[in-house]
Amino acid sequence: MLVSGIKSRPVYPGLSPDPNARRNLIVCDRAGAEAVVELVARAGEDFVKRASVILVADDASSEEAAALQKKLDPVHVEVACSLDAAIAQLREILSGASMGLRLYAAGSEPLIGSVVQAGAENFIDPLSVRTEHRGSLMRRVQCVHCKGMTENVVTNPVKCAHCGLLLLVRDHYSRRLAAFQGVCINAEDPSDSPEPKVEFQ
Repeated sequence: MLVSGIKSRPVYPGLSPDPNARRNLIVCDRAGAEAVVELVARAGEDFVKRASVILVADDASSEEAAALQKKLDPVHVEVACSLDAAIAQLREILSGASMGLRLYAAGSEPLIGSVVQAGAENFIDPLSVRTEHRGSLMRRVQCVHCKGMTENVVTNPVKCAHCGLLLLVRDHYSRRLAAFQGVCINAEDPSDSPEPKVEFQ
């Protein structure tokens, strides 16, 4: 169902350290933490001194979050209980940031998209954010009909969480919205309801 080769489809080249950055700010989820561990191992001591991590530990027990923090040592880590909380924290940091900050994101596409979006709101070029996809392929989908967002989408088609339309999840991505586009799949015949299939697990 998906069309390949769509130019708006994000590309995640992987994390690489910026040796010239005055500050390295990294946002990751639990799957993305592995990419950060690898980045820190490659980057060296100077990078670590100038780095801090916002770790999204949603659904993690306090023991699991503590284990992830220990794994990311010696980098300074702040734990956020949800992606929304992490992005709020990121926006606050970026609003007072000075020149020379390098922004990184590792984890799911909704996390990466949200980080890039917050960076763009604070005049950071989306293409300058260093990104690496890890973990689930779940998506954030915007219904083109009601403009509502449906989070953590793994099936195609998916029912819009706001207006209830059955949406075909397209590979068309909006950096501004940090979401993929969902279009009504059965507008001509609402009784035609294709069985959702897991495509983004």
